[in-house]
Amino acid sequence: MENMNKATGTVFIVDDDCNVRTAVSRLLAVAGYQVRAFESAERFLGEQDADSPGCLLLDVWLPDLSGIELQHALNGSPQARPIVFMTGRGDIQTSVSAMKAGAVDFLEKPIDGPKLVAAIEQAMQRDAEQRIDRETRTIIEQRVEVLTPREREVMVRIIRGRLNKQIAADLGIGEKTVKVHRARVMAKMMARTVPQLVQQAFYLGIAGAPALYHYEGGQCAEI
Repeated sequence: MENMNKATGTVFIVDDDCNVRTAVSRLLAVAGYQVRAFESAERFLGEQDADSPGCLLLDVWLPDLSGIELQHALNGSPQARPIVFMTGRGDIQTSVSAMKAGAVDFLEKPIDGPKLVAAIEQAMQRDAEQRIDRETRTIIEQRVEVLTPREREVMVRIIRGRLNKQIAADLGIGEKTVKVHRARVMAKMMARTVPQLVQQAFYLGIAGAPALYHYEGGQCAEI
């Protein structure tokens, strides 16, 4: 796993100090990482490829758009990636804020090599896991999109553990009709068992919900 991450992931360094960029780039290159360096958050945003696996090694105190502001801008966006912060004048409040917002680590300059490599490895692993999670979610969403409205209603009741006769009573349809819809749901969702269907529903945030939901327009809405 370690070699795969280093071969396929890029460390995006953002620091306005040329000497720091050069020194850290060399350190990480020797450690086997691909590296791209930027002198500003704005240039990083304009040039980085969001589809490229990797993590962000980010200075806290940058001119114009700061590292913390960049973190907030990236969170929840298609360009989001794991962040390791580094700073020459950190404070507890800033580090706590960065970690609460999802940062992998917060390192003080001068950067300790082993600590940096360990933090980058953790960030690379998190990036790989997040990309798998997003890919899985996308596949499941595509499957849900081909369900009819009635099939979606049946599906959410299946994952709630409702029996066919209970689903029939809920929807005011015949039990035989429920069985037909149930078979179509399982086929379209490519689930051989109910637990597999529940596992997919988990990615959509509807498994175990206290109310019944259907999937509509990329979001879960109450029925």
